[in-house]
Amino acid sequence: MENGRIILGIDPGTQLLGFGIVRTQGKKVEYVDMGVLDLRKEGDAYSKLQAIYRCISQVCRNYGPTDLAIESPFYGKNAQVVLKLGRAQGAAILAAKEFGVQNVAEYAPRKAKEAIVGNGAASKEQVQLMLEKTLGVQLESRHLDATDALAIALCHHYEMSSPLSAAKGKGGWEQFLKDHPERISKG
Repeated sequence: MENGRIILGIDPGTQLLGFGIVRTQGKKVEYVDMGVLDLRKEGDAYSKLQAIYRCISQVCRNYGPTDLAIESPFYGKNAQVVLKLGRAQGAAILAAKEFGVQNVAEYAPRKAKEAIVGNGAASKEQVQLMLEKTLGVQLESRHLDATDALAIALCHHYEMSSPLSAAKGKGGWEQFLKDHPERISKG
């Protein structure tokens, strides 16, 4: 990952949608912005989708992200909730793609928490605290949906900068070891 990336992370929701943006250069990562779109006052489900599209379009216009990392809908008991989250996710992805984002990746909520805190069952507050320490910023606790989105963006950075992630698509461990013989200990 020689070139820098601007990663837009999104925690899609039909009540609150969080977004977070980081800029990366190699292994270095820098906080850019975050926010929450409050959809509770929107009249109907379709107005919410339109508001999501408009918000993410504006975020893309402002920051020009290269990558979109979005939380995947989790499986729950209520299929309607998963369907609504999928629609919110789709509206956000469409907006990002229309503004030129080429790389789209989905991450389960547990994966993002594990990447940031080391525990897939971590609380939102634990994620926020670790993000503050990692990024060197003070985050407001009223923006927990945005901190989740920021965690997804940072998770994507870790995934993209890991040599093991790159090896996944190229033959796994065997190919990785073949490509990096200097990493093999002879002792």
